[in-house]
Amino acid sequence: MSKIQKGTWVEVERPLPSEGRRLLDRGPGPAKQAVETLRIAGFLLEDAELGQQVRVRTVTGKVFQGKLRIQSPGYGASFSHAVPELLKYGRDGQVRLVS
Repeated sequence: MSKIQKGTWVEVERPLPSEGRRLLDRGPGPAKQAVETLRIAGFLLEDAELGQQVRVRTVTGKVFQGKLRIQSPGYGASFSHAVPELLKYGRDGQVRLVS
């Protein structure tokens, strides 16, 4: 598997704490705990491979840690894939206007 370079637009995921949330019991045995997942897109802060624990910086400048899931993620509404030329304007959490 090849390394994804630092600075690449990626998506990470991590489980959210599910305090007190449980799925309904549908038969004998205990109810299972619900697991919710948080997915975050951002710029990769170090070279890594898919599946590794990594840190990303979002366009707003926040740093999150999670399991590397996708390189160059698109949008859930299927607008298209991320456009690398446009992503550079949000790098480092600062939006810069091009004149």
